Amino acid sequence: MSTFVLEVPEDTFASLPFPPGDFGRQTLRAACVKWVESGRLSQSRASEICGLSREAFLREMSGYTVTPFQESVEEMKEALARG
Repeated sequence: MSTFVLEVPEDTFASLPFPPGDFGRQTLRAACVKWVESGRLSQSRASEICGLSREAFLREMSGYTVTPFQESVEEMKEALARG
């Protein structure tokens, strides 16, 4: 497993909705959600990176108001029209 260090000003933590000790985990999860949303990472791989089941990762996405559907509305409409 790889480790990286991220320097963050101490006063940053006062505005976050979680304890400072959760910053690394929350940052990793937020990054994975964003990468899935942008199509750079699969949901399965993201859940693995976060150490979550796929179901738990989908709930995590929901917390960020990111849809678990990886197709656009237009793509879904086209698929439905094709039968």
